[in-house]
Parts: sequence; C-alpha cells; structure tokens
Amino acid sequence: MKILIAPDSFKESLDALDVCRAIQSGFSQVFPEADYKLLPMADGGEGTSAVLSYVLGGRWKEVVVNDPLMRPITAKYLLLPDATAVIEVAQACGLHLLTSGERNPVIASSYGVGELIADALEEGAKRIVIGLGGSATNDAGLGMLMALGITFHDIDDTLLTHGGGALASLHRLDNINLHTKVLDTVFEVACDVTNPLCGLLGASAVFGPQKGACAEQVKALDKALSHFATMCGHHGYEDCQHVEGAGAAGGLGYAMMTFFQAQLKSGFDTVAEVAHLSQHIAEADLVITGEGKLDAQTAMGKVAGGISQLAKASHTPVIAICGSVDGLKPAQTSQFEVIMPSIQKVDTIENVLSQAYDNIETTAVNIAASIKLGQNLK
Repeated sequence: MKILIAPDSFKESLDALDVCRAIQSGFSQVFPEADYKLLPMADGGEGTSAVLSYVLGGRWKEVVVNDPLMRPITAKYLLLPDATAVIEVAQACGLHLLTSGERNPVIASSYGVGELIADALEEGAKRIVIGLGGSATNDAGLGMLMALGITFHDIDDTLLTHGGGALASLHRLDNINLHTKVLDTVFEVACDVTNPLCGLLGASAVFGPQKGACAEQVKALDKALSHFATMCGHHGYEDCQHVEGAGAAGGLGYAMMTFFQAQLKSGFDTVAEVAHLSQHIAEADLVITGEGKLDAQTAMGKVAGGISQLAKASHTPVIAICGSVDGLKPAQTSQFEVIMPSIQKVDTIENVLSQAYDNIETTAVNIAASIKLGQNLK
C-alpha cells in the first residue's frame, strides 16, 4: 500500500514535516510494510520555503538586507536546482520584524524585498516564486522597486522617501535603470488575498490598522495608493489596481503585476505545482492530509481542501486529520473519506498545543487500526 502523507502545519504547535512524521509513526505501528511518502505542504504563507526545501532540495542563501525601517538584517531565500528562487516577503518586510511601537505603514518600506529579488537574479534565477503575507508595509512595492533600480520623483524632481505616505507626492517615475534581468524572469506570486489595491476592501482599509495605521492614516494611505496607481497609468503601465490580490502585502501584489507582469495564483496552487503534488497523489493508494482546524475556510484555498480536489481526478481516497472541526456542512465533509479530530481530551489550549504530536500519532494509530479491521472483516 502506497500512502502519501501531505498535511499543512498545525499552527502554533507543529510544522508540516513534524505532522507528517507523527502520522507516519502512528500508521506504521499497524502497517509497518506500507510505502510511505512524506510531502509536507503549505499554502504560500510562512513556512512555504522550508516545505519546498524538504520536498525539492536546493540551497538556502542568506543576504543582508534592510528591514521595514531600513535597518540591516539577515534574511534568506531558497534556490532550487531548476533555477527557481522562492522568496517570502516577510523575511525582509515582515510585521514580526517590528515591535508594536515601531509599526507605522506610513514609513515602512519593502526595500528589502527588492534586495532579495536582486540577489536571486544575480544568482541566475530564471523563475521567482514570491510568497506574499505578513508584511509590515503599505507602500505598493515602492521600496522594492527602488531597490531594483526604478526612481520615483516629486514635482520638484526630488527622490521620494520610503513608505506608503511618500506615494502621495509622486509626480514622475523613471525605469531606465531597472535591473536588466527583471524582464527576462518569470515571476509567480503565491497569494490567497483577493483584496484590490484601494477602497473599502483595499490594502489600507483592511490591513492598515494591524500594521499600526490610525483611521486618519488609513484614509491618507488609501489616497496615496490610488494616486500611485494613477501615476503608473500615466506612465504607460497597465491598470491592475482592481485585480484580485492587488492589495496583498500592502500593495506588493499590485507592484508585481504592474512592473513584473507577475501571475498571481492561490498559494496552495503555487506550492502544489512546484512540488508536483498531482503526480504524487495519482501514484498513491491513500492520501492523508490535515491542518490545525477544518472549517468553512478549508475549501477556499487551504491545503486539505486543495488536496481533496486534486484527489478526485485520480479517484484516490483522502483522510483528513485535524486538531478540531468547526462548523463543516455535509457537502464540505463529503470531499474526505474520513475526517478525524486529534484532540484526545478536554484540556487547556497550552496543553493541547504541546501534545499535538502525541495526539496526531494516536489518531493515526486508531485510523490505521480501523482500516486493518475492515480488511480483516472482508
């Protein structure tokens, strides 16, 4: 029996590879001779590079770049053997890099993201996969584009400063010094956010407050982003501000579509394609997936829901192991042969999280034992 184990991480308790190992440990106690394939998965957010590194190999490259407040930090990205680079923007402009008191999207810059891209281009990357999410910025990629050679000027022809607030002063941009390799590179963006650049559902209104923006700053930032899009249009760039995902990561989605002709895909679809997930599913007799909580969001671009959809094509049965199940309707549960919560007893959240490995292993043993019993009863 070929068993593919392909879960997401269990947030705040186990990364995806440890979930794989817990499931294999449990199943192998009942089916020690089974052929197990561990394929930890992600949906394009934090941890995506680590997952792809395990699945595909490659090497990590550490680079000194600037954080959102233009302070030097060490960030890393993944170089795969096929000349693909995988970059998570949070490595360079993540909200986690700032204290709560430092959060200010009016001045926070995505410059470090551009520095990572520039380094990947110099390393020979022909395809760059960008994981959006977790950014501290709201500058529509202004800093990133600066790092790649584009200059931005106000009406007095003075160079703009960093941050989303500076966009309000943009009068002219000049791309003559854009990194020469950008236009010869394929950019793919892993993004599960569907927000446009501006408006009530835009980057500033929806994500600005969590990045430190007050109500007045949200309005000013939204107006600045709208002005930026208008000026890009005046300079001959396609208007992408209303495209789903343009508002992702403080407008980095917009910049990548506008300046790099990037394709925005769901995070899961991007990871699944790079990891050749469909092929692995087709070769398996059984797929075991999972995530911390199965709920209504599972079918909307999350790992477990995505795997169940891919498995339909090859008629491969799918079992989902999760921490908990919340509000799933029958139509949402029918995509799995089995859904099994792993929490073994009522306990504090701290204990539940710390016992995740043992709970998942025990659940896997019980599922495997049930399969074995069914085989013996035939």
